[in-house]
Amino acid sequence: MTVFGKELYPAVETFKYPKAGEKNSEVSLHIYDVAINKTKQVNLSNYSDFYIARIKWTNDANVLSAQLLNRHQDNLDVLFIDGNTATTKVVLNERDKAYVDITDNLTFLKDNSFIWTSEKDGYNHIYLYDKTGKLKKQITKGNWEVTGYYGLDEKTSTIFYQSVENGSINRDIYRINLDGKNKVRLSSQVGTNEATFSPNFQFYINTFSSAIQPTTYTLHDSKTGKQLQVIETNEALTTKLKAYNLPTKEFFVLKTEKGNELNAWILKPKDFDATKKYPVFMFQYSGPGTQEAGNVWNDLDDYWYMMLTQQGYIIACVDGRGTGFKGADFKKCTQGQLGQYEVRTKLMQQKLLEIILCRQIQNWNLGLELWWVHVGQLFVQRQRCVQNGYSGFTSYKLAFL
Repeated sequence: MTVFGKELYPAVETFKYPKAGEKNSEVSLHIYDVAINKTKQVNLSNYSDFYIARIKWTNDANVLSAQLLNRHQDNLDVLFIDGNTATTKVVLNERDKAYVDITDNLTFLKDNSFIWTSEKDGYNHIYLYDKTGKLKKQITKGNWEVTGYYGLDEKTSTIFYQSVENGSINRDIYRINLDGKNKVRLSSQVGTNEATFSPNFQFYINTFSSAIQPTTYTLHDSKTGKQLQVIETNEALTTKLKAYNLPTKEFFVLKTEKGNELNAWILKPKDFDATKKYPVFMFQYSGPGTQEAGNVWNDLDDYWYMMLTQQGYIIACVDGRGTGFKGADFKKCTQGQLGQYEVRTKLMQQKLLEIILCRQIQNWNLGLELWWVHVGQLFVQRQRCVQNGYSGFTSYKLAFL
């Protein structure tokens, strides 16, 4: 890798980075005893070609936790390691037909029971295990995702989290008892709410925005969600943008022939005339677990899209299969076949949008903001469609951003 630093000439730096299919680096785990100045190696001989994804001390000073993941990333073991003897015990195993997502959502209680998040029931939820790894309670349940785990107030046995219970394009802040009871929605505005809690979980700063509201910051009581102080409203920005008479996103859901519900938004020219035809620019980024059709304040590209509407374009964005926050199966269907579902979904989206817009489409431009091999996958699939006689792509222009 060429490094351009402060020196007159660039330098070449080499480092271990195994490419796909190549042999991984061999890893090992050691515990150092500072009292006796001695190192013990943890015996991981049962594992081969693996990653040590996370390590974290438990609330028992002599027990270390480690998360070991196989190369295919579909099997995860949580180990408890004795700090004195370096012996190991598997307390939790996660398997998935596609892959296991790694997170930092692990909290140890005083008795060394622990809180963990998992997609094992099809959606990302919060679980409580005892210190031996036996499941005590599934704390959150439902056909929706926990999108953020903020932590536990052990004094009140209260967990704080963020989820999409109010629709997968929105985010709300909740608290719930450790026994799964007395759930309370703390946020009140519809859009994207994010929380930063005080160390004792008594207060939190709510960062809120939506497609029509610039980011605001407010201080709240964590027991009731009551607003205590306004920190920033971005009122000056809101007032300034009104003068530009910009269009706003219209959110809707596209339902495919197979019953998949796809979140979407559309931007139309302010002088939109239903009797006229318009060129359509469709934007996508369909990386696994991502989201573009979210009810959140503008990204940088949104202003460019608004400018295009001033030039007479309709802008459309649809989160296809493989994107996030609609369950594990929806997100992981692209495992091992990136590019296939995305292209098929885009073809279906074109047909559905033509119906919704009553054929007010002059021609299509598909903008792909995709990186590395994902770009190649989509382009190859597109070419196959053309070669197999599908005419839907012949009017497309591909713009790689």
